[in-house]
Amino acid sequence: MYPLVKRFFDIVLSLFVLVILSPVLLPIILLLRFTGEGFVFYKQKRIGFKNQYFDILKFATMLKNSPNMGTGSITLRNDPRLLPMGKFLRKTKINELPQIFNVLLGDMSIVGPRPLVDRTFNAYPENIRFKVYNSKPGITGIGSIVFRDEESLISNSKMPPHDFYEKYIAPYKGELEMWYNEHKGFWVDLLIIFLTAWVILFPSSNLMYRVFNDLPKRNIPS
Repeated sequence: MYPLVKRFFDIVLSLFVLVILSPVLLPIILLLRFTGEGFVFYKQKRIGFKNQYFDILKFATMLKNSPNMGTGSITLRNDPRLLPMGKFLRKTKINELPQIFNVLLGDMSIVGPRPLVDRTFNAYPENIRFKVYNSKPGITGIGSIVFRDEESLISNSKMPPHDFYEKYIAPYKGELEMWYNEHKGFWVDLLIIFLTAWVILFPSSNLMYRVFNDLPKRNIPS
């Protein structure tokens, strides 16, 4: 029953968001079209449900060739590959909104583990790689909430970005996504949507640890 309810909820909420946010989305589309490289959307292969590939859709925030430049699949806080509007779109998470179309197509859900590219996916421990996408990937999720400061953590580390990600971020993010797989349900999804909005407004808040008091504890150098 839960998968059917979740799918219905995903479709209704996605259509509602498209209607409500259309006055915001249309100006962003125009601004992206006439700034930077002129690209509005960015498509990329990501690993999704049952480890099958799909094309994720985002607003363009970085140079089109960015995967082959600098730190590759890892983005730093003031990454020189960012387009003029890129930092704002990423900080507010507005860049994720085109994934609503991925939700309507059935590739994604509103809430779930974040879909990753091969390199960051392969940083997960092997047992997690086999299980994490037993849930459809989501626009937001508990991993996205806890790691809303991921770019800052990587930027402030003295370690090479990929080494820091693989040693500290990937194992803990994997634990969080597995926690979601074990606890997923309609009420948990509603709380995650609320917490997503909360941490955008209050980025330093740790409310998620009070709402979900059994979350794996974060132990990452800051």
